[in-house]
Amino acid sequence: MPQPSARPPGKWIPLGRRALLLGSLVVLILSRNWWLPLLHGPVESLISAFRLPVAGFDSHSHGDAGGDEHAAGEHAIDDHNHDDHGHDHAGHDDATSLHLSASKLRNLRLDGNGVRRVSLQTFRQTIQVPAIVTEKAGRTRVQVATPMTGLIDHVHVVEGEAVQPGTLLFRIHLTHEDLVKVQTTFVKTLGELDVERKEITRLTPVTRSGAVPERILLNHQYRRDRLLTLLDAQKESLRLHGLSSDQVDLIAEKRRLLKELQMFAPTIDSHPEDEIKLSRQPIQPVALRSVVEHPEGPTEGEYAPLILQQLNAHRGQAVAAGQSLAVLSDFSSLWIEGRAYEHDRDALQTAMENEWQLTARFDYDDSDHTSSTPPLTVHWMANEIDPGSRTLRFYVDLKNTLLSDRRQGEHRFVEWQYFPGQRLQLEVPVAEWQDHLVLPVDAVAQDGVESYIFQMNADHFDRVPVQIAFRDQTHVVIVPNDTLTTRPVATRSAHQMQMALQKLNAGPVDMHAGHVH
Repeated sequence: MPQPSARPPGKWIPLGRRALLLGSLVVLILSRNWWLPLLHGPVESLISAFRLPVAGFDSHSHGDAGGDEHAAGEHAIDDHNHDDHGHDHAGHDDATSLHLSASKLRNLRLDGNGVRRVSLQTFRQTIQVPAIVTEKAGRTRVQVATPMTGLIDHVHVVEGEAVQPGTLLFRIHLTHEDLVKVQTTFVKTLGELDVERKEITRLTPVTRSGAVPERILLNHQYRRDRLLTLLDAQKESLRLHGLSSDQVDLIAEKRRLLKELQMFAPTIDSHPEDEIKLSRQPIQPVALRSVVEHPEGPTEGEYAPLILQQLNAHRGQAVAAGQSLAVLSDFSSLWIEGRAYEHDRDALQTAMENEWQLTARFDYDDSDHTSSTPPLTVHWMANEIDPGSRTLRFYVDLKNTLLSDRRQGEHRFVEWQYFPGQRLQLEVPVAEWQDHLVLPVDAVAQDGVESYIFQMNADHFDRVPVQIAFRDQTHVVIVPNDTLTTRPVATRSAHQMQMALQKLNAGPVDMHAGHVH
């Protein structure tokens, strides 16, 4: 007789138990209106216990659970006196207020200067324009050329050296035949004039006595006048050969021909008579005064040092009249050449007319060495568009600063902070807002079409709606209104505070959500 097969454990439930379980389930369903409300409170408490805090925030209306944080938050920011700013210590709107403890303030970097008072100010919108440092044409470079033909006897400077105006540069032995001839004629004329003057002096009293006819005295006087006229013409001829009036007068005084030239460093803005001196005359060059003590540049009465950029002469070299011997550069004042687009012309014109200040930023490979200049203004704009780059050029005056001034033996070397060829970015103001509230961009939270800032009120922060007039990558310009008080404002982390408020205002979990009864 075959045996019944064994029942698999856990796979079969007796009929009686199945009926009991089915009956219990029916009873629970029929009595749900009685026992389900009893479970709502414990389940909500269990969910709240496991809910994660958001960004370290806590609601101001959490009763006893938030009491310790409320006490700690009263002293979170020591910079502000909460008793004299009209803080509302009661009746906070929990939907627009956040309470922060000292630790939460530190987490959001709202300690220290993260919360500060702000005032109405003027803000200018700027655009960035590429630019380059350039020389001032006709001002930065000075050519030193010999006015006469000769041989260079001595060179007193080296290339790259810094010299002051009045510094001796070259000694030139003159070989210009025409110059020698003109000087000889000039000296001869001076001698003849002296003879005529002496003869007139001798004949004047004799003529008055009647011993000598007056006609003879008149002939000598006419000859003197002709020599004076010829002398004036010869002086002009000497000046055309490159001599100064002082040098011509010195030849007339010493009756010595010019055999050697002493050429001195010229000045940029003027042309003194002693740039070229006669030989055998005392040399009194301008003292080489250091201007490192004046970082802003030479003071009144001082000359900026000139850099000997190019030296084209050497000892024994034969030079012709007008030949360039050296190139000196004055880097104390340069141009910043900006290149804007054609549609930016109106903005540049507005900035120039209002004398709005520009900022030049020199960005190097290492961002830690980024430097900026003092405020600048647009000096002038070009009247044409560059056909190659299709850009409009404008120019800003740049005052240079000496970084170092040192001597190596008899020679002096300097380094300027700015030099031609440096590239930079110009920040040009294009619009202005006066008497507005200006905050960092992180101080404003955006929620759809609404914008908010958070003002400190005792131990919590009130969310205040604001109207944005302008926003860029770093700043936000806010239109002033009656709701904005003089209370301190959080200058950062506004977005995190806004998210915390939204999370706290979401309310408890609805146990019936998603169920159909």
